[in-house]
Amino acid sequence: MLSVNHLDIRYGNKHLFRDLSAVVYPGDRIGLVGVNGTGKTTLMKIMAGETATDDSVVTCARHFSVGYLPQEPGVISSNRTVYQEAETSFAAVLDLQRELKELNHRLAGAAPDSEEFEQILERQGEVQHRLEEHDVYTIRTRIEKVLHGLGFRDEDLERPVVSFSGGWVMRLLLARMLLAAPSLLLLDEPTNHLDLDSLTWLESFLQSYDGAMVIISHDRSFLDRTTRQTWELSLGRLTVYKGNYSYYVREKEERRRIEKAAYSNQQAQIRQTMRFVERFKAKATKARQAQSRLKQLDKMEVIELAEDEQQIRFSFPAAPHSGRDVLMIEDVGKSYHGKPVFTDVNLLLQRGDKVAVVGVNGAGKSTLLRILAGQLPADSGQCRLGSGVQLTYFGQHQAQELPPDYTVLETLSHAAEDLTTTRLRSLLGAFLFRGEDVDKKVSVLSGGEKSRLALARMIAIPANCMLLDEPTNHLDMSSQEVLQEAMRQYDGTIVVVSHNRYFLDCFVNKVLEVKDGRVTVYEGTVAEFLDRQQLLEQRQAEREKTEQTAAPTADVSGDSKKERRRREAERRRRRQDLAGPWLKKLSEAERQVDKLEREKEQLEKTLADPDLYQDQQHWSTVSADYEESARRLDRWLLRWEEAQARIDEIDRQLAEER
Repeated sequence: MLSVNHLDIRYGNKHLFRDLSAVVYPGDRIGLVGVNGTGKTTLMKIMAGETATDDSVVTCARHFSVGYLPQEPGVISSNRTVYQEAETSFAAVLDLQRELKELNHRLAGAAPDSEEFEQILERQGEVQHRLEEHDVYTIRTRIEKVLHGLGFRDEDLERPVVSFSGGWVMRLLLARMLLAAPSLLLLDEPTNHLDLDSLTWLESFLQSYDGAMVIISHDRSFLDRTTRQTWELSLGRLTVYKGNYSYYVREKEERRRIEKAAYSNQQAQIRQTMRFVERFKAKATKARQAQSRLKQLDKMEVIELAEDEQQIRFSFPAAPHSGRDVLMIEDVGKSYHGKPVFTDVNLLLQRGDKVAVVGVNGAGKSTLLRILAGQLPADSGQCRLGSGVQLTYFGQHQAQELPPDYTVLETLSHAAEDLTTTRLRSLLGAFLFRGEDVDKKVSVLSGGEKSRLALARMIAIPANCMLLDEPTNHLDMSSQEVLQEAMRQYDGTIVVVSHNRYFLDCFVNKVLEVKDGRVTVYEGTVAEFLDRQQLLEQRQAEREKTEQTAAPTADVSGDSKKERRRREAERRRRRQDLAGPWLKKLSEAERQVDKLEREKEQLEKTLADPDLYQDQQHWSTVSADYEESARRLDRWLLRWEEAQARIDEIDRQLAEER
């Protein structure tokens, strides 16, 4: 367990945190959300011990370990290979293995009747027992599983770490942390450098992770699949919601509705009381009643509405008219150092097409986009623009390519020389650069601020075909939603590379997959594309299973059918012996989860009734019951997951023995 106690940080008159307290319990899965600048990363660094605070602000239970993955990866300057670097997660276990080898060597040279022999033998037993606890013989398998899941190929495992880009170093740091399996994972934007395949694998891994986790992410789908609780940072305060991000959005809206209703009712009561006081305070017969009502107002706990945080508001300029055919790609090919990225690409994009480009990292998505934008020449074939097409391009590292010595206003004015200062300031204001913010140097802006400025610069000049490479990196959730809606309403053509599924599904009508040197277009949304791919994989697995079942099954060992039935019965008996206790726990957990979910749903309906808030004592009782029900549900869900994981492991072991 880790707790943050009465954290209070201010800069001048601005509070970053106001007496903030929070607790992470074992098994918690928490999404940490809030608009850019609310202090999410700062809070995570404080929890990780990376940023110093006063004593007792952060406390941990004994033997509670914390792993922290920063948003921007550090530099690994060692000469180790990828596999060797990942293997450092098991440094303590590998030291024990080396010690055991040394003990075995010493034992062979010691006299059996000596005191040294007894001491070595005793230590050998201790070390062997600890190695068995850590399942040392599966370390290589575990390392390869995680590295492959995060996109490293077999040949990458023996390459030196220094030969990889920052994005791949981040993956390696993530792999190292997952293998170390700390009690608490603190992950700050872990999906930024992942493709869809690696992202899907990470989701699955985290869903079965035994420890607790706190995740900062601007990928709504990722949070929905990996978290069961949401912490919202807003205006220096932290609010806890007992559900994933989608639940948080619904619950926050409901709370705001109830809060506004209660506020309106109370204000009406105050106005009515003040009218009575003003009318009768001078009358002797009513003066005492007027004073009594004034005292009631003084004792009243006044409801205050939470401030609404700023959000960017904008829409793209109307797209200039163009011909029906916007981009014609004919037999395009590209290679690097003699290795083909893709060949014979043929595409036709038409006015109004909104296309998502997907594929694993390194498949050539960004390369294809740069060729379409005219930023990179193709080795073969040609790209042609249709009549009246005006392109605009937002590169993956566009925010990092802004001139650091320019101010925000100067950056935009150099991109859109025809716009007046008034219009430039108006556009910047839509992206939350207001007042003195426009005079800030680009070099002092945060990652999110640079992304907003780069987007503002891109839309300053009207275009009818937008090419965007990871436009949502460093944008907070609310900013993404505004950009998403603007793209949905945009009447031009969009080609976008992004791994953010929820962002894409609102407006995309085609998916372009770059895979194994080929480019294929699919109609529909990204969700439909992924469902189709999953179905194809399931059918392939079923075909392979059928082929294995249908293959000749000659009994080369001479075993009879009776012997095979005997072995199968023995396997079932062993499974019952090994898994029986866990099957009972699973059944009990399922029963309790079902009961508590119904109980929690009923309490949520009660809390949604505005009349409840008229009775403070009843509201407090129902709220306490709801919190207790949620805590009990979380505990039984953990027990269910543990039982299911143990049963799956037993089945796997039995299958390997067959």
